[in-house]
Amino acid sequence: MEVVAGCYEQVLFGFAVHPEPETSGSHERKWTPVADFTHHAHTASLSAVAVNSRFVVTGSKDETIHIYDMKKKVDHGALVHHNGTITCLKFYGNRHLISGAEDGLICVWDAKKWECLKSIKAHKTWNLVEGRSAFIKNIKQNAHIVEWSPRGEKYVVVILNKIDIYRLDTASVSGTITNAKRVSSVTFLSESVLAVAGDEEVVRFFDCDSLTCLSEFKAHENRVKDVFSFETPEHHVIVTASSDGFIKMWKLEEDKKVSPSLLCEVNTNARLTCLGVWLDTVTDTKESMPPAAAPPPVSKEERSKSSNKESGDAAQEEEGQPKADRKKCSVSGDSSKPAQGSSLVSAKKRKMVEMLEKKKKKKKKIGTVS
Repeated sequence: MEVVAGCYEQVLFGFAVHPEPETSGSHERKWTPVADFTHHAHTASLSAVAVNSRFVVTGSKDETIHIYDMKKKVDHGALVHHNGTITCLKFYGNRHLISGAEDGLICVWDAKKWECLKSIKAHKTWNLVEGRSAFIKNIKQNAHIVEWSPRGEKYVVVILNKIDIYRLDTASVSGTITNAKRVSSVTFLSESVLAVAGDEEVVRFFDCDSLTCLSEFKAHENRVKDVFSFETPEHHVIVTASSDGFIKMWKLEEDKKVSPSLLCEVNTNARLTCLGVWLDTVTDTKESMPPAAAPPPVSKEERSKSSNKESGDAAQEEEGQPKADRKKCSVSGDSSKPAQGSSLVSAKKRKMVEMLEKKKKKKKKIGTVS
């Protein structure tokens, strides 16, 4: 796994986390974070991070979204559609990325081709299948966080230090949680338990049904900027990032009334703003690989008829592909370093052309012998 965090100093940090083997007589495993990379791609502070099974994307006050291929550890290019600070980024599965910015636009991106599929003017809620408004709720105030529960039965709306809990079946507020300070981040630990962090050193766990605080613990020496949770076969883990420069990973107990125990921590010596966790799994690897890595299987008759046509078409596409991809996908980068997606496609098509040429040569040789 890899913990990634952005900061005011315009840098993205990456730390590989390695669970150590259990020691004899102990059931606790220590986790060790190891510095993996730092990347300075943005020209202003980072404001949002999102991860899927292959990519990490970052948003910034410089109005751009940068893409990082975590499998290859390379910069994949930048998306430059917005005209305002990127305020939020979320992957929907492995195929789509949704971005929001201060320009009032929500963009839906194809996370394979990196083209903007739809740009929608805020502020409504949409049916993403048809790209039209599906539901409107007037909350009467300016909210800065909206978060859905894991099963989608409820969502929370954060306004300063107040958290309104909405039930989807009634479309009304079922209760309100009041935090001591302004809320900076929330994440659901289960369908009914919400972790809340804000402009203070502690993190609190609230029950969304009873509206009571189950527990709280001091996580940092300064305000907590972001909270992220995930599960492994062994643990349910919560990760916190703070203005004090520390990233900390905590093991959650099954009983949320019990404070979590610290698994590991690392000091970045930076003012952290956002974080995410990239999990490298076998299943995710298969899902995240680019489509059409090889031509689809065809019959012998179809292969012999279409080999000449495919060779010509592939060669023509290879000549025109890089420029077309960069324009269509709104991906920008160093002019001397084309977007990784373009070079990846070209390399595959070159291989396909070479294979087809070899087949043609073999057929000619066989014809000569016979």
